[in-house]
Amino acid sequence: MHTKRANIKPNLKVAIVLKEDQKTNKLTEGVVKNILTNSPTHPHGIKVRLEDGSVGRVKKILG
Repeated sequence: MHTKRANIKPNLKVAIVLKEDQKTNKLTEGVVKNILTNSPTHPHGIKVRLEDGSVGRVKKILG
């Protein structure tokens, strides 16, 4: 689900893994500002920028 670009929209609340947290899989919650992945799917999750400027791959859609 989080690997398909069509499921991710701006203003959606998500949990992402930041680049520096990939080893620990620590999740960061926030609201999608824009989608950075251009391809329709990505095996590790769609890359997004959150409202606070954090960039990471979506692991969970929260609402």
